[in-house]
Amino acid sequence: MNELLLTLGWFGIYAPMALGAIASAIGCAIAGQAGIGAMLDTDSGYGRYIGVSAFPSTFVIYGIVVMFTLNRDVTPENVGGLFGVGVLAGVAFLYCGIWQGRACASAINASKEKPEIFGLSLAPAAIIEGFAVFAFVFALVVSGGIPGGQ
Repeated sequence: MNELLLTLGWFGIYAPMALGAIASAIGCAIAGQAGIGAMLDTDSGYGRYIGVSAFPSTFVIYGIVVMFTLNRDVTPENVGGLFGVGVLAGVAFLYCGIWQGRACASAINASKEKPEIFGLSLAPAAIIEGFAVFAFVFALVVSGGIPGGQ
């Protein structure tokens, strides 16, 4: 039973990075597909579409930082904290990455028809990023209370 608990602790340490990478990959793929479609339908402004499709790439960065913050010796005393913070932060990044990719795809599709709304169309994606930042900061602050930290 002790080995299972320790495995869960290690899983919690690496989950934010893995789930953040999955989030970034899915979000960038969703937005990137919309960007490619927009480039076929327009004669200029391609850089905007590529830039917006890269917005969801931040989630892997958040995951890496949380992973390094959680990194410590895994003991029975800290397994719950490591698992809980790591997995829940990772799930938050995953969810935000997918929905930010969708918001970016919508912004791309809307701005190809009406270029003057490009900046405003990014507001939903920025709001979703804010939720990920909340989860990121929460994970960093709470990880300081988990036993065994540096």
